[in-house]
Amino acid sequence: MGSTAETGNSFSLFNLVLHADPVVQAVVIGLLIASFVCWVIIFEKIYRLWHLRGEVAALESFVRQPQDPMPSHAVVASAIIDSARQEIGDSIDSPQFSDTRARLIEAMRATMIAELRRLEKGLSFLATIGTAAPFIGLFGTVWGIIHSFSAIAQARDTSLSVVAPGIAEALFATAIGLAAAIPAVIAYNQISTELGRASQRMGASVALIAKAAARGRAQNSGASA
Repeated sequence: MGSTAETGNSFSLFNLVLHADPVVQAVVIGLLIASFVCWVIIFEKIYRLWHLRGEVAALESFVRQPQDPMPSHAVVASAIIDSARQEIGDSIDSPQFSDTRARLIEAMRATMIAELRRLEKGLSFLATIGTAAPFIGLFGTVWGIIHSFSAIAQARDTSLSVVAPGIAEALFATAIGLAAAIPAVIAYNQISTELGRASQRMGASVALIAKAAARGRAQNSGASA
């Protein structure tokens, strides 16, 4: 009874890593740290994307009702509108509709892109882990199997009790690599898609705002003339 419990305990995940080859241990620990960092990035991006949806909605609401005040939480939308107002003030020498609209679009898009790039920070790490983690885990597996076969050759015993622990230690590295890579790939694709949709919606709003502002400025310039 005691030997059975001992065998069961020896095959726990903690014991597998504890008694693994140092290279396999380093691979597993590195992948666990990378996985933890990925999850931190994922949860941070979920929060930022939720906030970005509010920014997009605020900008679209401004297109429909430009006289309404911008919500206090809409920092990005306010920055985009402020850049348009500043550009209007700076381009007093160019009352033409097409010139004004082009300048407004350029100014607002520059602000929009700068804000969206802040949200892209960390995505390259997710992409790297999603691509490299399975191969790193596979490296740990191959190394562990080589080490295990070497130990079997020295022991001159091919019984399951001798072979199984080493193989399990090696395969555990691949499992950790996949566990780190799969969420990273899914999150990277989903976040990239959400950012692309937000960029398209904000870009459409920017074009409408620039068109309305340029038309109003041209009309005012014509009336004053």
